[in-house]
Amino acid sequence: MVDLTRTAASPPVGTSELFQILRDGVPRTRAELAALTGLARSTIGVRLDALTDVGLVGPVDTAASTGGRPPAQVALKPRARLVIAADLGASHGRVAVTDLVAAPLATREARIDIAAGPVPTLTWLVETIDDLLDEVGRARDDVIAIGIGVPGPVEFSTGRPANPPIMPGWDGFDVPGWLRTHIAAHVLVDNDVNIAALGEREHGWPDVDHLLFVKVATGIGSGIVSDGELQRGAQGTAGDIGHVRVSSAGDVPCHCGNTGCLEAVASGPAIARRLRGKGHDVHTSADVLDLVNRSDLDAIQAVRQAGRDIGEVLATCVSLMNPSVIALGGSITQAGEHLLAGVREVVYSRSMPLATEHLVIAQSRAGSHAALQGAAALAIGYALSPAGVDELVTFAEGRQLVS
Repeated sequence: MVDLTRTAASPPVGTSELFQILRDGVPRTRAELAALTGLARSTIGVRLDALTDVGLVGPVDTAASTGGRPPAQVALKPRARLVIAADLGASHGRVAVTDLVAAPLATREARIDIAAGPVPTLTWLVETIDDLLDEVGRARDDVIAIGIGVPGPVEFSTGRPANPPIMPGWDGFDVPGWLRTHIAAHVLVDNDVNIAALGEREHGWPDVDHLLFVKVATGIGSGIVSDGELQRGAQGTAGDIGHVRVSSAGDVPCHCGNTGCLEAVASGPAIARRLRGKGHDVHTSADVLDLVNRSDLDAIQAVRQAGRDIGEVLATCVSLMNPSVIALGGSITQAGEHLLAGVREVVYSRSMPLATEHLVIAQSRAGSHAALQGAAALAIGYALSPAGVDELVTFAEGRQLVS
């Protein structure tokens, strides 16, 4: 990698701020930008040149003429640069190449084993990215940011997984550093539920500023959106509701080492275990859903009770956070109203009326695509931010100076 601190000066002051005006995609003339910013047109020209050089903006031919040559306009070029979105689960991998407004250009899904370790998994990711870039006729240099969701706790500031229970060998691994040796792009890594919360809010409830996304699958977790922003907490563990104790769990052991956790009684494997105790041959979440779809009374009651247990924890969350929407995603939510009914039963009965008067508890609108959409939103959010634009411009200037 180029040492940018030695090879290039900082980008022109205000370049990234100027881009924030153009980020909405609306074409504007240099005169309009000068009027909006109070800057001289010559200064606007210097900053636009920097943005044009890295491909973020370019000329468009939409201005109406009032006589003579129409004024030149510039705007965001959505496909000039690309981002990568990746949703890495325990046994699945989904990857997408998108443009700068999150429109997917190519996607790929495959079965993976996250427990194989970081190098085999990330090697598969890089190979898949290369295949997708070939598919759309682009190169690694076109990628300016990569967003990744993984099924475990992550120290977001470093992108390193932190003691992930189902990801042996990943603890403390420098995911961004490893990927940047292959692709010179900014890499952001987060817990898969946080990523899914971003995708759910972005594509399912764009006008909702207070949302709780709950994933019920092999594990149980939640992502918190407050005032329109994802809340990770001090160490990135905000929303880890799967390991909150619930009254019906008793001393049921949990893989975290404690007993009585929500995840130990209401996750997919926990529901399957409960049904095996009643004589049913079920082992996976898919088996549970198959029984529910066949109207098996034991399965329906087990899923409904899981909903009640989840609702017990969410009633406390409602009191603490006062969300407008609770969206439930993950494989077990495919049981539909049976799970939702249990959640609603407890939340609406145990929470204060003012908090639940307009509260919506619903199935995820983004569905299985929530995490991939959230990963794209995370990558784009950084790439087009003032810090991201400054980084891109500085890197481009550094490459020019050493070439």
